[in-house]
Amino acid sequence: MKINEHYGELAASYLFSTVAKKQAEFSAAHPEKEIIRLSIGDVTQPLARCVVKAMQEAAAEMGTKEGFHGYGPEQGYDFLKEAVCGYYAARGTRLDKDEIFISDGAKSDLANVLGLFSVENTVLVPDPVYPAYVDDNVTDGRRIVYAKADEANGFLPMPDENVKADIIYLCSPNNPTGAAYTRAQLAEWVAYAKKNDAVILYDAAYECFIQDAALARSIFEVEGARACAIEICSFSKIAGFTGTRCGYTVVPAELKRGGMSLNKLWLRRQTTKFNGVPYIVQRGAAAVFTESGMQEIQENLDYYRRNAAVIAAALDAAGVWYCGGKNSPYLWLRCPGGMKSWEFFDWLLETCGVVGTPGVGFGACGEGYFRLTAFGDAEKTKLAAAKMQKALLQLRETQQ
Repeated sequence: MKINEHYGELAASYLFSTVAKKQAEFSAAHPEKEIIRLSIGDVTQPLARCVVKAMQEAAAEMGTKEGFHGYGPEQGYDFLKEAVCGYYAARGTRLDKDEIFISDGAKSDLANVLGLFSVENTVLVPDPVYPAYVDDNVTDGRRIVYAKADEANGFLPMPDENVKADIIYLCSPNNPTGAAYTRAQLAEWVAYAKKNDAVILYDAAYECFIQDAALARSIFEVEGARACAIEICSFSKIAGFTGTRCGYTVVPAELKRGGMSLNKLWLRRQTTKFNGVPYIVQRGAAAVFTESGMQEIQENLDYYRRNAAVIAAALDAAGVWYCGGKNSPYLWLRCPGGMKSWEFFDWLLETCGVVGTPGVGFGACGEGYFRLTAFGDAEKTKLAAAKMQKALLQLRETQQ
């Protein structure tokens, strides 16, 4: 018997597990200190009222003979797929319901969709970016090349004609940097993918935070993308489903490789390996796209936007360089005083009692940077921002 030896190539611990472990160790050593978490991208506001109502009604249905639902369609119920179509249509993007596949979240599909592709393909991953992209491909044994993201390119890498890739990961707004692509920039990636017969895996988990009309919320806003892209999205951030689990993947009918339809391949994969998302959860997800649902979820999104503005104001006052925050729940800052990412993690925890995420955990190009999240409690976020501002100003004075 042989095991998958590629698992031995992974880092000993997943980034967020390491952050949690270090936080727990600090708390155990300093029980008198309050710790404020601005690290993990987990939401803190409750589900919208209409979502809860829809799920309660669905649960009641399940308790009747007439309303009981057993196994549902693996690709999702039509009522939810049609609601997703309407969400895109309101932004001028046409989708067919048979192109939408309901899942238990973006993280799962970002890994599972790789099963459609040979391990001999080369994967292009931005650096820095969500670490699961890399880990998913390391464990499969694929070759990975990196697109460098830094201050010079606004943390938005663009295609390099000297680099050949078959699978391209794009995340916009980016996790961790918060940078987001314009339609013109995405058009360059689409042209590159078509030229190289590549497929773009577009992670749109944070599209709901985009307010700038010049920025794309879907790659399918770009002409030609339907022939070269798969879009993966989640209800985790738009509707607070991090503990409820629901997402969707869009595989256009036009997308074909090797003479085969990826839409049909993904349908075959899902009907074989996935039993679908619970009916109750899908009813709650469909309520998100109702008129009252869209209004209620905006209240939560605005709550997080205000948190981001509070953190941004503190960084501005302290003279710290950062990006993100305006069209993203994440703020990506340059560690002050030339500190390394984990060094700043320790300093911030010890000095302010604030936990963030070291940038190097998102890739080599993240070294010397740090991610803060706006998903926390508003009052605690204000307290953390005030503590950080004071400490950063004092640090700046001592270094001058």
